[in-house]
Amino acid sequence: MNSIINFVELENRIISATYRNLMIGAKVVLVDQTSGEQLPEPVTRITSPVPVGSLRISLPPSVRSGHYYLQALNGHGQLAAQSAGFSVG
Repeated sequence: MNSIINFVELENRIISATYRNLMIGAKVVLVDQTSGEQLPEPVTRITSPVPVGSLRISLPPSVRSGHYYLQALNGHGQLAAQSAGFSVG
């Protein structure tokens, strides 16, 4: 099963993304593209049993300008999927 997470857009500090084949309990995190470090927030969990869905993730004020990507981690904390990079202005 190939899991996918796609960055769709960033507008008013809200990320829109779609996903496919992520299990219930999968965690979606924001990663700094330059350092490779996972940010402590925002963290979103997949709660829907439907294999295809969308997410809206609000960026807290602590997220500074820079280049980021989304990572989906399975219930064991292992990489399940990664989005393309995007910029936060």
